[in-house]
Amino acid sequence: MEEVETIEEISDEVVEEKKTLKDILVEMKDLSEAMTDLAYSSVLLNSREIAEEVVEMEDEMDKLRIEAEIKAMLSSRNQDDAEDLVGILHVANAAENIADAASSIVDVVLRGEGEHPILQGMLSEAEETIVKLVVKPESIMVGKTLGDLRLSTETGMFVIAVKCGKKWSYRPKKTKQLRAGDLLIAVGGKDGVKALRDLASGAVKTLD
Repeated sequence: MEEVETIEEISDEVVEEKKTLKDILVEMKDLSEAMTDLAYSSVLLNSREIAEEVVEMEDEMDKLRIEAEIKAMLSSRNQDDAEDLVGILHVANAAENIADAASSIVDVVLRGEGEHPILQGMLSEAEETIVKLVVKPESIMVGKTLGDLRLSTETGMFVIAVKCGKKWSYRPKKTKQLRAGDLLIAVGGKDGVKALRDLASGAVKTLD
């Protein structure tokens, strides 16, 4: 487990990295969205690994919230500035609340209750589904970026996370290059699952 940073260390990072309050809020938004997607993924797939990742992401969200508060205080020059920043900090707190809710969702999996038939039945009736798969060495995905593959167009599935080795990438950009052995988590219509699996397994050798 990583050592928890002190307020002073976080403050130093904010100053050294020259982060703006907007930068921090964008990070919080992206992280809260990824946590929500992965939280539901962990339940649908009954994946303790993904659930534990969400818990670690909550720690990162706590750090970002502190960064936002520090940056807001550093940016406030007068009473008008302070009043304007109150609303911004409400947004930061809301993002953290979303992260807390995601952490509560994965607690179901961590307690070993993810296979409850009612829970699985409810999720299976959802319009979208979540799938976890591995990119095989013979797959045409290897060496290509997500932008090259146009998976949302070709399969109707959207990749929300990629695990390469021990490192996760959340809401990966189009420039994300895939490698053999990468673990993908994707969400989309149920009709697209087979097409995505075929691409990842190497069963399909060309893109339309």
